Amino acid sequence: MIIFGVDFGDTRTGWAVCDRSELMASPAGVLTEKSFRRCAEQTAEAAKNARAERIVVGYPKNMDGSCGERAQKCEAFAQLLGELTGLETVLWDERCTTVSAHQILNVTNTRGKKRKAVVDAVAAVIILESYLQYRKNSGA
Repeated sequence: MIIFGVDFGDTRTGWAVCDRSELMASPAGVLTEKSFRRCAEQTAEAAKNARAERIVVGYPKNMDGSCGERAQKCEAFAQLLGELTGLETVLWDERCTTVSAHQILNVTNTRGKKRKAVVDAVAAVIILESYLQYRKNSGA
């Protein structure tokens, strides 16, 4: 199944996609868009272009597991994506993914403008890889 991963942000939204065998997630781009609605529409279009069969949206819970304002925004974004695409949209715990993305970019010595341009796509890959690992381990 082709699954589209999303790291939704107020300004930049990262995208990732996996192959049909669900073995590997790859960056699919970063959208710079501040309008909630336009971001959802463009993300839905990107998912359709990728022939996605499911969308996984990062769900930024607080470290204590509670849901704050950011998580609520992601819930609304995922719901709108589902309406726009007709696809199942899954919220996936993304605690610490941006930190992990920055650590990966440190290892690869990616700095400055290039880092800013890719960090959200790397975070989307981490979200999607985590979800794929869950599917593999649980048989879901």
